[in-house]
Amino acid sequence: MEVRSLEPKGLWNHFADLNAVPRPSKKEERVIEFMMNFGKELGLETLKDAIGNVVIKKPGALHLANAQTIIMQSHLDMVHQKNNDTVFDFDKQGIDMIVDGDWVKANGTTLGADNGIGVAAIMALLSSTDIAHPPIEAMFTIDEETGMTGAKELDGKNFSGKILLNLDTEDDDELSIGCAGGIDTNTSYKYKQEPLNADSEGFTLKVKGLMGGHSGMDIDKGRGNANKMMTRVLYHLRSVVDVQLVEFDGGSLRNAIPREATVRLAVHKDASKVLMAEVEKIADQIKVEYKTVEANLQIVLEETDVTGAKAVEVHDMVKILNALYAVPNGVYRMSPDIADLVECSSSLARVIVKDGDFITQSLQRSSVESSKDDIANTIRANFENMGASVVQSGDYPGWQPNPNSKILNVMADLYREMYKEEPQIKACHAGLECGILSQHLPGVDMISFGPNIRAAHSPDEKVQISSVQKFWDYLLETLNRLN
Repeated sequence: MEVRSLEPKGLWNHFADLNAVPRPSKKEERVIEFMMNFGKELGLETLKDAIGNVVIKKPGALHLANAQTIIMQSHLDMVHQKNNDTVFDFDKQGIDMIVDGDWVKANGTTLGADNGIGVAAIMALLSSTDIAHPPIEAMFTIDEETGMTGAKELDGKNFSGKILLNLDTEDDDELSIGCAGGIDTNTSYKYKQEPLNADSEGFTLKVKGLMGGHSGMDIDKGRGNANKMMTRVLYHLRSVVDVQLVEFDGGSLRNAIPREATVRLAVHKDASKVLMAEVEKIADQIKVEYKTVEANLQIVLEETDVTGAKAVEVHDMVKILNALYAVPNGVYRMSPDIADLVECSSSLARVIVKDGDFITQSLQRSSVESSKDDIANTIRANFENMGASVVQSGDYPGWQPNPNSKILNVMADLYREMYKEEPQIKACHAGLECGILSQHLPGVDMISFGPNIRAAHSPDEKVQISSVQKFWDYLLETLNRLN
């Protein structure tokens, strides 16, 4: 079965069209043009604001023609990540989608269901000729995944609606009314280099096979962070053998839990067997600890050529490993007010040690501004302690939950009526755009919902077909109630 034959056909066909367009964060020119052409070809009012967000407006249809205007919002960009052994050019190729039972996934890459399903749902409404809906102000933002600059620079004067539906959550029984804010911490340090010791042998050490995932939504699932895991292995090796660090390359995206890390190192040839034995020893320990959540974890040591390479000078290596080992990673604080909500976290997303430069990227999240400052300062202090330069940027606010929201009451009652069960009314630990959008759209009542999406931001990303149908039916009936 092909994606285009799935129901609802309008939504899935628009999703397939969208996924044929490369749309990485910071490089949305092609998808902006795609959306502008889409709106104009429908004869709808279509505009692009100064930052690149696309707005398409459609009058109400059928018996809802004179209902109150609704803002519907999703983001255009997607996380581009692939498995190391997948040959794929995100700049030139459309996503290769596969129907697998009740799920749609991609062939070795991220799928783009985050937030492409939301975009496609809005497109299906905009292109419809037989669906009753209120007047729609469709907001398609850019760069949600790497800084939320679209939301930050939004021109609020383009909107008159007083209710906003954000279609960017990942559980179909959940109504989100709050989210975490975030801040990026980027560090840099110039380390000294030294020649490899005489009679050295080179090795490549790899941590791979981890689940990865979204560093907000999945941060409380106990998954391994490849950068922290690799640091643990190196810290142990340094205690038992005279190891020299040549390079460290771990993680990929600022908002994804690192799945892989690779290190090049060297030891005296007489210590090679000790190195191999110690890697096997600590690898076995780590695999036992993570066997429940990381069944595919591999820690692999292979011989490699390091001729002509330079190593990190030993005192700088100690500083680097100590800093990486000490930096907090994962859940920092659970919310004392909302059950099971991660209040504050940090994810060590990227580590590079190469050619005299030690670089890290991490993302701190919190639903409380003061605790966000606390974790950000904790990360800053850790790296400043070793003499690194620290730059913190991309700060964005959280979305304060409003349990008395009118749209929440409407949608919660509707969910109970349609599905005979209680919806999960939650704040989430991801960085939804609603917190930022509320600054540009004061007084607008906001809520977020969506279909079941799993493993977003990783090549294992997938969206449930039956859940998309449920989401679509619920969306249409919600619009029908907003008259």
